[in-house]
Amino acid sequence: MAVITYREALNHALAEEMERDGDVFLMGEEVGLYNGAYKVSKGLLDRFGEMRVVDTPITELGFAGLGVGAAMMGLRPVIEFMTHNFAMLAWDQVFNSAAKVLYMSGGQYKCPIVFRGPTGAALQLSAQHSQALESTYTHFPGLKVVAPATPADAKGLLKAAIRDDDPVVVLEGELLYAIKGEVPDDEDFIVPLGLADVKREGSDVTLITHGKMLHVCLQAAAALEKEGVSAEVLDLRSLRPLDVDAIVASVRKTNRAVYVEEGWGFAGIGVSVIDVIQEEAFDYLDAPLLRVSQADVPMPYSRNLEKLAKPSAERVVAAAKRVLYRG
Repeated sequence: MAVITYREALNHALAEEMERDGDVFLMGEEVGLYNGAYKVSKGLLDRFGEMRVVDTPITELGFAGLGVGAAMMGLRPVIEFMTHNFAMLAWDQVFNSAAKVLYMSGGQYKCPIVFRGPTGAALQLSAQHSQALESTYTHFPGLKVVAPATPADAKGLLKAAIRDDDPVVVLEGELLYAIKGEVPDDEDFIVPLGLADVKREGSDVTLITHGKMLHVCLQAAAALEKEGVSAEVLDLRSLRPLDVDAIVASVRKTNRAVYVEEGWGFAGIGVSVIDVIQEEAFDYLDAPLLRVSQADVPMPYSRNLEKLAKPSAERVVAAAKRVLYRG
């Protein structure tokens, strides 16, 4: 085990997979000479050269489409978006090309491509640069979507995504790059797509979440423990495919659940998770299911309003108390 940052874990994953497979290459804005906008690709240009670490113009639609074509021809591109807010300019290639080519070609063309980059709010980046777009990506059949919250999961999920024969979207919380955690040194370490992980065992209520909100839920669970409440924290890690078995098993254990997500609540990830619970574990519930999400407004620029708009540990604690009928 080594204690490294989230960005270093992603960097190691890229380097190891590029070393393992000569068909893997990285492409995006400033990934080469600048070492990446968030320094995830630091040192890769010197190590692998400009044919495999490709700086692009500011043309998300163009280089995403180039990556899709390369994947159809057998290469394994990793497309870095400086932020998934900018990836919206390339969604035609992601949704209409990458996600559908296997189906529309009758299985003749695979598309082993990874679209990765930061998502969600950071600090005072305002409405156009602060969007958590997970629910949009998960809406499209043909895409796999993951949201790692820890350095170990960041490395393991990115390696699994690169090796997968389907297009995979990797959503990296923008405020997570500097966090540290233990990561296995094993170059064959992967986290399989589609498997959730219980990050904290509990018996009274399940806090289900993904991405950056894992850390908010862990804070809430620690606060609840001081009040005698045992909260289980389930990190989905993979949003599509969804680990239904893990969700149901946890809810059957605690009989109560709160879903916490950074994005907007309307048509969010939590809607699908709650639907799974009411279909598969309804008879085990002792209270209504609740969700905690971003306020239903474009993200404010003002620091105090931005803080109010984001999900917080305090709001999660309050929701947990409601399903426990405590105050």
